Amino acid sequence: MLKSLLTQWRTITLAMFGLVLLSACSKQNNQPFYQSGIIYCSESNPVTFNPQLDTSSTTADATSHQLYDRLLDFDPDTGRIVPSLASSWLVSDDGLTYAFQLERDVAFHSTPYFTPTRTLNADDIVFSMNRWLRADSPYHYVSGGRYPYFESLGLSDNIAAVERINGYRVEITLKRRDSSFLANLATDFSVILSEEYSEILRDKGVPNRIDQFPIGTGPFKFESYRKDHFIRYTRHEAYWRKLDTAQQLIFDITPRSSLRLAKLITGECDATAFPSQTELEQIRRRDDLLLAEKPGLNIGFWAFNTQRPPFDNPDVRRALAAAIDKNTLLEAVYFDSATRAKTLLPAASWAYQNDADDTAYNPVLARKLLADAGIPPDFTMTIWAMPVERAYNPNATKMAELIQRYLSDVGVNATIVSYDWATFRRHLQEGLHDSVLIGWSADNGDPDNFYRPLLSCGAIPSGTNRAMWCNEDYDRLLDRAIETEDIDERRVIYQQVNRLLYEKLPLVPIAHAYRYQAFRSELDGMAINPYGGVRFGGVSKVQ
Repeated sequence: MLKSLLTQWRTITLAMFGLVLLSACSKQNNQPFYQSGIIYCSESNPVTFNPQLDTSSTTADATSHQLYDRLLDFDPDTGRIVPSLASSWLVSDDGLTYAFQLERDVAFHSTPYFTPTRTLNADDIVFSMNRWLRADSPYHYVSGGRYPYFESLGLSDNIAAVERINGYRVEITLKRRDSSFLANLATDFSVILSEEYSEILRDKGVPNRIDQFPIGTGPFKFESYRKDHFIRYTRHEAYWRKLDTAQQLIFDITPRSSLRLAKLITGECDATAFPSQTELEQIRRRDDLLLAEKPGLNIGFWAFNTQRPPFDNPDVRRALAAAIDKNTLLEAVYFDSATRAKTLLPAASWAYQNDADDTAYNPVLARKLLADAGIPPDFTMTIWAMPVERAYNPNATKMAELIQRYLSDVGVNATIVSYDWATFRRHLQEGLHDSVLIGWSADNGDPDNFYRPLLSCGAIPSGTNRAMWCNEDYDRLLDRAIETEDIDERRVIYQQVNRLLYEKLPLVPIAHAYRYQAFRSELDGMAINPYGGVRFGGVSKVQ
């Protein structure tokens, strides 16, 4: 029956795409909006224009690498940490003090709403970090006072001080060694804001505008935003890296994947977010389109709300895991563009464990475990399916429908729940779900970037721990792992972590998906960023 459903889904998807494409092709592609700069078909609205405040990839794509820079970056080919706003750095012998020397003559954006009087200096680094680090920062509680990425990693608890040594030198002192610290400074969320801009907004009594009308040092300047329609950017002419970048960039907000592809084919968009699995072969067949592909540093999973009975019982979670066939889920949802997940870590990670324990499809065991746990026949639960497409789960609704059928075979009645993306995420953080199909795209290659945000105790308030699971043994293992620079020692610890997760099963790892980026052949410099949001700095259009 599941195979038949899969065939029907593919047929319906292709038919719907044909209708949308005919509609798009009927438009005259002569509007100036589509003839200048680069048009990117984005799947949704950003939550904010400051990625310090949100962990969604939609926000990161629209902000992190377009509007801002960080102290450090990742080399997209090797994953090594490389200079950015920090031209060099030194680490003390005890691993607790990091000294960063800054680039000079780095210009902030000059816009109709802000004209900088100076270039970047140490004050901007101190302000940007103290905003999320210190509750006494005048900007800490602006826009709500939540910084989910930093909270999920517990960075605030481990940073003793961020100090200005001179105009172009900053020193950060830690309380404990952290082998992942530099990597965290290179992520999408560790952006540098303008301290001067913040002071002007405070004087005017409108500090919240810092996150609505952004100022950074990135390759593009913010121009305007119309929710559900577009975001406009213009090139930052004084950008310090001197990249060959398009004059303007427009995010065309287009939620439907089929319509995004139609716009890509007709030239209304130059690149598109998250092409669906059913569209990949069509993109490959076209001479005017290119499809970049890389293994993804991501994990798609089914998480249980462990703070709600009976999902606080590991045997119940184990029963539900045994009720589903992960191989069929992969075939139906990913179409051979993902690998089966045994643990949170993909094979690209240096800590990947090939022989890790994995759950298996066993409906007989599922029924027994449910009965032993006192779960009555026709028990009812919810499966929350995220309403947006992500590489780690391109169709959560379809996956939820499959899981719903599997659960019915073991006497569990599942209801599928979804909302718009903002409401969905808010209710998740409130803990209203029984279970949820969601995932995580890592912001760096360090294993801690998977384990800590997704399942540590400290990640529950931040909202990244969707299982709302807290285990002291788990947290102690994670802390031990980052207190050493010895890769072999860390690898052994993460094997212990994997065993603990298999025994407790707060979530079921399902898939590590490939990442795809579809774009028109006229774009020069377009590539997949494996360590975070899409980058348009250095991308231009060949006429």
